Order: sequence, then structure tokens, then C-alpha cells
Amino acid sequence: MGIQHSDVKYTAVATAENGRDGKVATDDGKLDVVVNPPKEMGGSGAGTNPEQLFAAGYAACFQGALGVVARNEKADISGSRITAEVGIGTNDDGFGIIVTIKGSFPGQDEATAKALLEKAHQVCPYSKATRGNITVDLAVV
Repeated sequence: MGIQHSDVKYTAVATAENGRDGKVATDDGKLDVVVNPPKEMGGSGAGTNPEQLFAAGYAACFQGALGVVARNEKADISGSRITAEVGIGTNDDGFGIIVTIKGSFPGQDEATAKALLEKAHQVCPYSKATRGNITVDLAVV
């Protein structure tokens, strides 16, 4: 379920110039990067790309959600790491993305780690936003 404008606590603002072969910057200047298509898609690969930016945001958001879940479950996630892999490829409508979220949980057995990933996937705002729109696979590594 979405939120209402009155519920917003923070709004990130970013502006792109020249699409996938230009630059993107936030209004506060904290992010200002050149974007280029990756070599695999015929670009120079000199800058970052939207998939890398999405992967970075998703990984950070998911790790935050994992922290909330771990506190509620009283689970120790010390040293845990979340890696988001965002793939782009062609589909019936042109292009689409697919995501794999990989979690590393030192000191946790695989069943507990998988349960923590599943619960974090239910509360992560990125997961909620993409649910039903793209494939998101979860893996314990």
C-alpha cells in the first residue's frame, strides 16, 4: 500500500541530463555523477549507470530493513552484507530489469538467514515498490 503526500518524511530530488549518456545529480550536490551505458550495451562504460545506482540504493535499503527485522527477531546480524545485482535485458516491451538480493550472515545457519531475508523483503520499501513488477530473487551466500 502506498503512502500519502502528508506522510512523506523526506524527498530525494535528482535531475538527469542526456539520459543514459550524460549526468545525474541531486539537488543538494551530494551525488553528481557521469552516467554512460555499460560496454555490454554498446556504451563507453566510463561512468556509472542507472542499474548500478539502483543496485546501490536497493542494497542499502534492504540492509536497513534487515536491521529492523533482526531487532524484532532478536537476531544477531553482525557482519552481515547485502549485495543487490540488477540485470537489464530485453523483454516484450523493450527492456526490463531483474534483481537478485544476496545476503551473507556470518554466524547464522542457512534456514535462519533465509527467514531473515524473506522477512526483510516484506518490509523493505524498494521490495514493496517492485513487488509484482519485476522478478526479485533472494539468495543466502
